[in-house]
Amino acid sequence: MATYLINRVLRSLFSIFLVICIVFVLLRQLPVEGYFGGRYDLLTEEQKQIELYRMGLLDPIPVQLLNFLRDIARLDLGLSNRIRVNVPVTTVVADRVPISLQFSLLAVSIGIPTGWALGIMMSRKKGGAWDKVGTGYVALLNSVPAPVYMILIQLYGTMLLGVRMTFRFDQPETRILPIFTMCLPIIAMNAFFMRRYMVDESNKDYIKLAQIKNVPNTTIFFRHIFRNAVVPMTNTIPLSILNAIWGSIIIERLYSIPGMGGLLVDSILARDNTLTQFLIIIFASIGIFGLLLGDLLTAFVDPRIRLLRKGTSR
Repeated sequence: MATYLINRVLRSLFSIFLVICIVFVLLRQLPVEGYFGGRYDLLTEEQKQIELYRMGLLDPIPVQLLNFLRDIARLDLGLSNRIRVNVPVTTVVADRVPISLQFSLLAVSIGIPTGWALGIMMSRKKGGAWDKVGTGYVALLNSVPAPVYMILIQLYGTMLLGVRMTFRFDQPETRILPIFTMCLPIIAMNAFFMRRYMVDESNKDYIKLAQIKNVPNTTIFFRHIFRNAVVPMTNTIPLSILNAIWGSIIIERLYSIPGMGGLLVDSILARDNTLTQFLIIIFASIGIFGLLLGDLLTAFVDPRIRLLRKGTSR
């Protein structure tokens, strides 16, 4: 287990390194105006070249990348150029992290158990009322583009609940619609996979043998079918985290929530290259470590898995 853990952590760190390199190189292809904080049109061409030289942006890309990696090792990730001029990007993002965490953790903690409960009810009786309702919900949510139903929920939800369209710290009711909207894809995904895994388990030979032995249906359902279906469901946890991250980018912008998702959109629109680079790396790192968490949870809950055994692979 220790060997597997070290191997997966190293692979995750290498993935983050690749993300950093790719993001850095791609952002260096953008216009340089985003590094001047609104002063670009006020400077002469000579002054622009002096500033670019001072910032190291005239060096070859490999040299710039090595300097950037050295700065990361010193926890120096640069200054914001437009959102909060000359303020370290770590300071800008630190103010937003608790807000994004609050919404994302609430959405994941509500969406996962709700999705599991819906998937269980769908699998209890195939073709029944709950199965039809749940299947329709999953199909609808996957067929309608996310921005469309997010905007519709904001428009009609605020009218129905009689709340503001934008988030306010002093009005807890303004949290309801953003969290509800973030939960929807998480619920749909978890319900779909829970139903699938439970139906697969119910068709296996050991379940049929238990039925022949007249084992009570409730015992079969919860002690055998549900218990074994939970093992692969651990992989939906990182996917739920990724859904929450993706949802936060749009939802925080829609509801004017001062979190990291809305800040990423603002930094892109403002062409704050340094801040955009930092935020993309953060979101990518969260996703990579979410996948790592899913693998480790699967290995932990399923004793049948033999990690890194010679001649096998996962």
